Amino acid sequence: MGFILRWSAAFLLIAATYNPTDWNYTAWVGQTWPQQMPLAVLLGLLLFVGYVIYFRATLRSIGPFGMGLVAAVFGALIWVLVDFGVVRLSNPGVNTWLGILALSLVLGIGLSWSLVRRKLSGQADVDDVDE
Repeated sequence: MGFILRWSAAFLLIAATYNPTDWNYTAWVGQTWPQQMPLAVLLGLLLFVGYVIYFRATLRSIGPFGMGLVAAVFGALIWVLVDFGVVRLSNPGVNTWLGILALSLVLGIGLSWSLVRRKLSGQADVDDVDE
């Protein structure tokens, strides 16, 4: 259940920033920037904080190689689904949602990986402590 919550939060973070509908931060800022500049800056900073938390945890947990590996596995899965005719890539909206799904899975796995490793190995990760 913990992974689902972490992945859902990552999905919402990315989808709130950009998605193929008009209900996203990027489209809203493009339409209301002069009138809503202070609110747009505040919401942008809150989204940025969310990204920093996710990216920092993901980089510390699985690193750039792990992020690439998770993305490659998801890309191969999409390739198989396209090859079997389950998914068609002719719709740009579907492609965007697949990209959002892939990025959110990378971030969700990255945020959850330390917990998975602890359960598999019985060893806890300890952050480096400055003296």
